[in-house]
Amino acid sequence: MTRPLIAVLNGPNLNLLGTREPALYGAATLGDVEALCAEIAEALDLAIDFRQTNSEGELISWVQECRERAAGVIINPAGYGHTSIALMDALLTLECPIIEVHLTNIHRREPFRRHSFTSEAVQGMICGLGVRGYALALQAIAELLQEEAA
Repeated sequence: MTRPLIAVLNGPNLNLLGTREPALYGAATLGDVEALCAEIAEALDLAIDFRQTNSEGELISWVQECRERAAGVIINPAGYGHTSIALMDALLTLECPIIEVHLTNIHRREPFRRHSFTSEAVQGMICGLGVRGYALALQAIAELLQEEAA
C-alpha cells in the first residue's frame, strides 16, 4: 500500500532559517526542519514532498500540483500569507486537508503580519511554536486523513 503523500511547502526566506534573525526564528535550519518532518512522517506512515521557494508563482504552481497528487498539504507561506490573494485562491481549489504553519506567533508581531489571507483556505493554523509546529501539523494531517477514511 502506498503511503499518503503530504506536500510540505515553504515560502520566501525560509531558506535562511538558522541565520536570519535567530532570536526570532530560532537556530534550526530548513534542513533541520526537513529532517524533523521526514522523521515524523515515517512514524505516521506518511510520505512527504518537502519544498521551499522564494517565488510566489512557483509556490502557487506547487499548490496547484497538489490537486492531483497530495493527500494533504502543510504550508508555511511566510510573508505571502499576509499579501497573496492568488496563493489563497490556489489553496481554495484543494479538496485535501491543509494546515498553515508559522514559526512565530503572527498575532504578536507587527500589525501587517496579524492577518493571513491564506488562513481563510486552511483547516487549521499553528503559529508561535517554532519548528515544532511542523511536527504538530503532520500529526493533525494524519488524524484528519484517518477521520476521512473512517
